[in-house]
Amino acid sequence: MPGEGPAVPRGLGGVRAGGEVLGPGGGHIGSIYAEGIPSPPFGSPSASPSGSSSRPVSAGGGGCTQSQEEFKLEDLKKREIIIKSILTYNKDFPFDVQPVPLRRILAPGEEENLEVEEEEDAATGAGSPESFPNRVPGTLLPRLPSEPRMSLLTIKIDKIGLKDAGQCIDPYMTVSVKDLSGIDLNPVQDTPVATRKEDTYIHFSVDIEIQRHIERLPKGTAIFFEFKHYKPKKGFTSTKCFAFMEMDEIKPGPILIELYKKPTDFKRKTLQLLTKKPLYLHLHQTLHKD
Repeated sequence: MPGEGPAVPRGLGGVRAGGEVLGPGGGHIGSIYAEGIPSPPFGSPSASPSGSSSRPVSAGGGGCTQSQEEFKLEDLKKREIIIKSILTYNKDFPFDVQPVPLRRILAPGEEENLEVEEEEDAATGAGSPESFPNRVPGTLLPRLPSEPRMSLLTIKIDKIGLKDAGQCIDPYMTVSVKDLSGIDLNPVQDTPVATRKEDTYIHFSVDIEIQRHIERLPKGTAIFFEFKHYKPKKGFTSTKCFAFMEMDEIKPGPILIELYKKPTDFKRKTLQLLTKKPLYLHLHQTLHKD
Protein backbone atom coordinates (compact mmCIF):
# COMPACT_ATOMS: atom_id res chain seq x y z
CA MET A 1 0.00 0.00 0.00
CA PRO A 2 1.26 3.57 -0.64
CA GLY A 3 3.11 4.92 2.37
CA GLU A 4 3.88 1.47 3.74
CA GLY A 5 5.65 -0.36 0.96
CA PRO A 6 5.78 -4.10 0.24
CA ALA A 7 6.83 -6.48 2.95
CA VAL A 8 10.45 -7.56 2.71
CA PRO A 9 11.19 -11.09 3.98
CA ARG A 10 13.52 -11.15 6.94
CA GLY A 11 16.99 -12.33 5.98
CA LEU A 12 16.65 -11.21 2.32
CA GLY A 13 16.89 -7.41 2.59
CA GLY A 14 15.57 -5.15 -0.14
CA VAL A 15 13.86 -1.81 -0.74
CA ARG A 16 10.69 -0.36 0.71
CA ALA A 17 8.58 2.61 -0.35
CA GLY A 18 10.43 5.92 -0.15
CA GLY A 19 13.67 4.22 -1.08
CA GLU A 20 14.55 2.70 2.29
CA VAL A 21 17.17 -0.08 1.90
CA LEU A 22 16.88 -2.92 4.39
CA GLY A 23 19.66 -5.24 5.50
CA PRO A 24 19.47 -9.02 6.07
CA GLY A 25 17.81 -8.65 9.48
CA GLY A 26 15.42 -5.90 8.42
CA GLY A 27 17.76 -3.11 9.60
CA HIS A 28 18.06 0.15 7.68
CA ILE A 29 21.34 0.41 5.69
CA GLY A 30 20.59 3.38 3.44
CA SER A 31 18.05 4.91 1.06
CA ILE A 32 17.53 5.36 -2.66
CA TYR A 33 16.84 8.90 -3.91
CA ALA A 34 14.44 9.56 -6.77
CA GLU A 35 17.37 9.69 -9.19
CA GLY A 36 18.27 6.10 -8.22
CA ILE A 37 21.43 7.07 -6.27
CA PRO A 38 21.99 5.46 -2.85
CA SER A 39 22.21 7.92 0.05
CA PRO A 40 25.23 8.14 2.35
CA PRO A 41 25.13 5.94 5.47
CA PHE A 42 23.52 7.36 8.60
CA GLY A 43 25.86 9.73 10.37
CA SER A 44 27.19 11.22 7.10
CA PRO A 45 25.78 14.65 6.08
CA SER A 46 24.04 14.74 2.71
CA ALA A 47 23.35 18.04 1.00
CA SER A 48 19.85 18.72 -0.21
CA PRO A 49 19.22 20.61 -3.47
CA SER A 50 18.83 23.81 -1.38
CA GLY A 51 22.22 23.28 0.21
CA SER A 52 20.97 22.36 3.68
CA SER A 53 21.87 19.12 5.36
CA SER A 54 19.14 16.48 5.32
CA ARG A 55 18.54 12.82 6.10
CA PRO A 56 16.27 10.43 4.19
CA VAL A 57 13.01 9.61 5.95
CA SER A 58 11.77 6.01 6.10
CA ALA A 59 8.59 4.97 4.30
CA GLY A 60 6.61 4.56 7.49
CA GLY A 61 7.43 8.08 8.66
CA GLY A 62 9.04 6.84 11.90
CA GLY A 63 12.67 6.70 12.91
CA CYS A 64 14.92 3.76 12.01
CA THR A 65 17.65 2.08 13.96
CA GLN A 66 20.51 0.29 12.29
CA SER A 67 20.54 -3.47 12.75
CA GLN A 68 23.06 -4.73 15.26
CA GLU A 69 23.53 -7.96 13.27
CA GLU A 70 26.90 -8.39 11.61
CA PHE A 71 26.68 -7.59 7.87
CA LYS A 72 29.35 -9.66 6.13
CA LEU A 73 30.91 -9.04 2.71
CA GLU A 74 29.57 -12.44 1.65
CA ASP A 75 26.01 -11.27 2.42
CA LEU A 76 26.55 -8.06 0.45
CA LYS A 77 27.75 -9.99 -2.59
CA LYS A 78 24.54 -12.04 -2.54
CA ARG A 79 22.58 -8.79 -2.88
CA GLU A 80 24.71 -7.39 -5.71
CA ILE A 81 22.30 -8.43 -8.47
CA ILE A 82 19.29 -7.11 -6.51
CA ILE A 83 20.96 -3.74 -5.90
CA LYS A 84 22.00 -3.43 -9.55
CA SER A 85 18.46 -4.20 -10.68
CA ILE A 86 17.12 -1.49 -8.34
CA LEU A 87 19.41 1.15 -9.79
CA THR A 88 18.38 0.30 -13.36
CA TYR A 89 14.70 -0.49 -12.73
CA ASN A 90 12.43 1.85 -14.66
CA LYS A 91 9.44 1.76 -12.35
CA ASP A 92 8.03 3.95 -9.58
CA PHE A 93 8.27 2.97 -5.95
CA PRO A 94 6.95 0.92 -4.28
CA PHE A 95 7.77 -2.34 -6.05
CA ASP A 96 8.65 -5.86 -4.97
CA VAL A 97 12.25 -7.03 -4.96
CA GLN A 98 12.14 -10.62 -6.12
CA PRO A 99 14.85 -13.00 -4.90
CA VAL A 100 17.26 -14.19 -7.60
CA PRO A 101 16.93 -17.96 -8.19
CA LEU A 102 19.98 -20.01 -7.36
CA ARG A 103 21.32 -22.16 -10.15
CA ARG A 104 24.43 -24.15 -10.58
CA ILE A 105 26.58 -23.87 -13.71
CA LEU A 106 28.96 -26.76 -14.11
CA ALA A 107 32.43 -27.01 -15.55
CA PRO A 108 32.85 -29.13 -18.71
CA GLY A 109 32.51 -32.81 -17.80
CA GLU A 110 31.34 -32.11 -14.25
CA GLU A 111 27.67 -32.60 -15.04
CA GLU A 112 28.23 -36.19 -16.20
CA ASN A 113 29.83 -37.04 -12.84
CA LEU A 114 27.04 -35.21 -11.02
CA GLU A 115 24.35 -37.14 -12.89
CA VAL A 116 25.98 -40.42 -11.84
CA GLU A 117 26.15 -39.19 -8.24
CA GLU A 118 22.47 -38.21 -8.38
CA GLU A 119 21.51 -41.71 -9.52
CA GLU A 120 23.49 -43.18 -6.63
CA ASP A 121 21.93 -40.69 -4.19
CA ALA A 122 18.45 -41.55 -5.42
CA ALA A 123 19.13 -45.22 -4.71
CA THR A 124 20.31 -44.44 -1.17
CA GLY A 125 17.74 -41.71 -0.47
CA ALA A 126 20.30 -38.89 -0.30
CA GLY A 127 19.31 -35.29 -1.03
CA SER A 128 20.02 -33.18 -4.10
CA PRO A 129 23.38 -31.38 -4.53
CA GLU A 130 23.90 -27.88 -3.18
CA SER A 131 23.09 -25.01 -5.55
CA PHE A 132 25.45 -22.18 -6.40
CA PRO A 133 24.69 -18.63 -7.67
CA ASN A 134 23.83 -18.47 -11.35
CA ARG A 135 26.02 -16.68 -13.85
CA VAL A 136 23.62 -14.42 -15.67
CA PRO A 137 23.73 -14.94 -19.49
CA GLY A 138 24.35 -11.95 -21.74
CA THR A 139 28.05 -11.02 -21.61
CA LEU A 140 28.60 -9.99 -25.22
CA LEU A 141 31.51 -7.68 -25.99
CA PRO A 142 31.76 -4.85 -28.56
CA ARG A 143 33.85 -5.02 -31.73
CA LEU A 144 37.54 -4.23 -31.38
CA PRO A 145 38.99 -1.09 -33.02
CA SER A 146 40.06 -1.70 -36.61
CA GLU A 147 43.72 -1.82 -37.59
CA PRO A 148 45.32 -1.44 -41.04
CA ARG A 149 45.49 -4.71 -43.02
CA MET A 150 43.84 -6.61 -40.15
CA SER A 151 40.51 -8.48 -40.24
CA LEU A 152 37.83 -8.70 -37.57
CA LEU A 153 35.13 -11.35 -37.54
CA THR A 154 31.48 -10.98 -36.59
CA ILE A 155 29.54 -14.22 -36.23
CA LYS A 156 25.78 -14.03 -36.18
CA ILE A 157 24.24 -16.98 -34.35
CA ASP A 158 21.01 -17.39 -36.29
CA LYS A 159 19.44 -20.56 -34.86
CA ILE A 160 20.12 -24.11 -33.68
CA GLY A 161 18.21 -27.21 -34.73
CA LEU A 162 17.24 -29.66 -31.96
CA LYS A 163 14.58 -32.37 -31.94
CA ASP A 164 13.42 -31.26 -28.46
CA ALA A 165 13.91 -27.51 -28.98
CA GLY A 166 10.56 -26.63 -27.41
CA GLN A 167 11.47 -28.32 -24.12
CA CYS A 168 14.70 -26.37 -23.47
CA ILE A 169 14.40 -23.88 -20.60
CA ASP A 170 16.36 -20.59 -20.65
CA PRO A 171 18.61 -21.64 -23.54
CA TYR A 172 21.73 -19.65 -24.35
CA MET A 173 25.07 -20.10 -26.10
CA THR A 174 28.58 -19.79 -24.67
CA VAL A 175 31.17 -18.78 -27.28
CA SER A 176 34.90 -19.27 -26.73
CA VAL A 177 38.07 -19.21 -28.85
CA LYS A 178 40.54 -22.01 -28.04
CA ASP A 179 43.96 -23.13 -29.18
CA LEU A 180 44.85 -26.77 -29.89
CA SER A 181 45.40 -27.40 -26.17
CA GLY A 182 41.95 -26.08 -25.30
CA ILE A 183 43.29 -22.86 -23.76
CA ASP A 184 41.21 -19.68 -24.05
CA LEU A 185 42.64 -17.09 -26.44
CA ASN A 186 39.82 -14.57 -25.98
CA PRO A 187 37.33 -13.67 -23.26
CA VAL A 188 34.42 -16.13 -23.11
CA GLN A 189 31.05 -14.63 -24.12
CA ASP A 190 27.50 -15.72 -23.29
CA THR A 191 24.53 -14.79 -25.44
CA PRO A 192 21.31 -13.55 -23.85
CA VAL A 193 18.67 -16.22 -23.26
CA ALA A 194 16.83 -17.08 -26.48
CA THR A 195 13.09 -16.49 -26.27
CA ARG A 196 11.86 -17.59 -29.69
CA LYS A 197 11.26 -21.26 -30.45
CA GLU A 198 9.77 -22.60 -33.65
CA ASP A 199 9.31 -26.30 -34.43
CA THR A 200 12.76 -27.87 -34.10
CA TYR A 201 14.61 -24.54 -33.93
CA ILE A 202 15.65 -22.12 -31.22
CA HIS A 203 16.32 -18.67 -32.67
CA PHE A 204 19.08 -16.43 -31.31
CA SER A 205 19.68 -13.78 -34.01
CA VAL A 206 22.61 -12.31 -32.07
CA ASP A 207 26.04 -11.06 -33.19
CA ILE A 208 29.28 -12.24 -31.56
CA GLU A 209 32.35 -10.05 -32.04
CA ILE A 210 35.50 -12.17 -31.96
CA GLN A 211 37.94 -10.41 -29.66
CA ARG A 212 41.12 -10.82 -31.69
CA HIS A 213 42.13 -9.98 -35.25
CA ILE A 214 41.97 -13.08 -37.45
CA GLU A 215 45.59 -12.69 -38.57
CA ARG A 216 46.70 -12.90 -34.93
CA LEU A 217 44.97 -16.19 -34.15
CA PRO A 218 47.50 -19.06 -33.92
CA LYS A 219 47.37 -22.06 -36.19
CA GLY A 220 44.90 -24.67 -34.99
CA THR A 221 42.52 -22.17 -33.37
CA ALA A 222 38.82 -23.08 -33.21
CA ILE A 223 35.73 -21.13 -32.20
CA PHE A 224 33.43 -23.15 -29.90
CA PHE A 225 29.69 -22.80 -29.40
CA GLU A 226 28.22 -24.55 -26.34
CA PHE A 227 24.44 -24.78 -26.14
CA LYS A 228 23.27 -24.59 -22.53
CA HIS A 229 19.87 -24.85 -20.86
CA TYR A 230 18.43 -25.09 -17.36
CA LYS A 231 17.33 -28.39 -15.79
CA PRO A 232 14.81 -27.56 -13.05
CA LYS A 233 14.58 -31.10 -11.65
CA LYS A 234 18.35 -31.28 -11.18
CA GLY A 235 18.77 -27.62 -10.28
CA PHE A 236 21.64 -26.69 -12.58
CA THR A 237 22.43 -25.25 -16.00
CA SER A 238 23.71 -27.98 -18.32
CA THR A 239 25.56 -28.15 -21.62
CA LYS A 240 23.35 -30.08 -24.04
CA CYS A 241 25.69 -30.11 -27.05
CA PHE A 242 28.46 -28.15 -28.73
CA ALA A 243 29.80 -27.18 -32.14
CA PHE A 244 33.00 -25.59 -33.37
CA MET A 245 34.39 -23.82 -36.40
CA GLU A 246 38.03 -24.08 -37.46
CA MET A 247 40.19 -21.48 -39.18
CA ASP A 248 39.66 -22.82 -42.70
CA GLU A 249 35.91 -22.37 -42.26
CA ILE A 250 36.17 -18.62 -41.64
CA LYS A 251 34.60 -17.22 -44.80
CA PRO A 252 32.03 -14.48 -45.36
CA GLY A 253 28.45 -15.74 -45.64
CA PRO A 254 26.22 -18.41 -44.11
CA ILE A 255 27.53 -21.69 -42.73
CA LEU A 256 25.99 -24.80 -41.11
CA ILE A 257 28.11 -26.65 -38.56
CA GLU A 258 27.54 -30.05 -36.97
CA LEU A 259 26.44 -30.59 -33.38
CA TYR A 260 28.35 -32.96 -31.07
CA LYS A 261 27.43 -34.73 -27.85
CA LYS A 262 28.67 -33.42 -24.51
CA PRO A 263 31.05 -33.16 -22.74
CA THR A 264 32.67 -30.38 -24.75
CA ASP A 265 35.95 -31.61 -26.19
CA PHE A 266 38.03 -28.45 -26.61
CA LYS A 267 40.99 -30.50 -27.88
CA ARG A 268 38.79 -32.03 -30.63
CA LYS A 269 40.09 -35.56 -30.13
CA THR A 270 36.92 -37.53 -29.34
CA LEU A 271 33.86 -36.32 -31.22
CA GLN A 272 30.44 -37.96 -31.46
CA LEU A 273 27.59 -36.49 -33.49
CA LEU A 274 24.53 -35.46 -31.48
CA THR A 275 22.10 -36.80 -34.07
CA LYS A 276 21.94 -38.31 -37.55
CA LYS A 277 19.10 -35.94 -38.43
CA PRO A 278 19.86 -32.86 -40.56
CA LEU A 279 19.96 -30.51 -37.55
CA TYR A 280 22.76 -27.96 -37.34
CA LEU A 281 23.94 -24.70 -35.84
CA HIS A 282 23.16 -21.94 -38.36
CA LEU A 283 25.70 -19.09 -38.47
CA HIS A 284 26.46 -16.12 -40.70
CA GLN A 285 29.98 -14.66 -40.87
CA THR A 286 31.02 -11.09 -41.71
CA LEU A 287 34.66 -10.05 -42.14
CA HIS A 288 35.63 -6.45 -41.49
CA LYS A 289 38.91 -5.29 -43.04
CA ASP A 290 40.48 -1.85 -43.28
